[in-house]
Amino acid sequence: MGKDDIPIIETRHLSRKVGEIYLVRDVSRRVFQGEIVAVVGQSGAGKSSLLRLLNRLDEPTEGTVLLDGVDYRTIPPRELRRRVGLIMQSAYLFPGTVGDNIRFGPRQRGEDLPRKDVKALLARVGLSDFSDRDVSELSGGEAQRVSLARALANRPEVLLLDEPTSSLDEGSKSDVEELLLEIIRGGGLTCILVTHDLAQAMRMASRVMLMEKGRIVQAGTVEEVLHADKIVP
Repeated sequence: MGKDDIPIIETRHLSRKVGEIYLVRDVSRRVFQGEIVAVVGQSGAGKSSLLRLLNRLDEPTEGTVLLDGVDYRTIPPRELRRRVGLIMQSAYLFPGTVGDNIRFGPRQRGEDLPRKDVKALLARVGLSDFSDRDVSELSGGEAQRVSLARALANRPEVLLLDEPTSSLDEGSKSDVEELLLEIIRGGGLTCILVTHDLAQAMRMASRVMLMEKGRIVQAGTVEEVLHADKIVP
């Protein structure tokens, strides 16, 4: 639990409905500072839809989210997305250099990162000398590392990870997973991880939420949820 047991992220009856179909339905959960929480479930269960609601890439049709106890609808979207960073399964980098991508977020708030700061961020993800590299030259694993460094440049409080290693080969997947754990734990970050990989959830998370048809149907420790008979990879 976090300091004084105050959740950093809290959802209250959070729902998103498209037409007559609920993508996310009545989710009320709390995540505390420093936790890594995995969201698992079969394809179409609503995992990614839930994640997109947490920093308002999609808008809820019912309910809301609190960030540090504050209704996130009162926070300007750009500020919200700085504080709640999202890393997707494919690294959507902007055309140009790696350094340009790292500087993008800070520039949106009028801050121009010095070259030494860019290099320090890239060093954290194992790409010290990549600042001037064009993003078109990167491998999948390198691009995902740049995506992580770009998120870290915003100094987020929460990282949302949407299948962050699913598009990588096994070697790159293992490297990026280890890097994520090192950075999340080393920086005391809070993380919500969507994954179809139950083994990855067991390696990375301390708590797990199981989604079915837009609802959280089970939540608990890794052992309580992932060892249940109802889980289907």
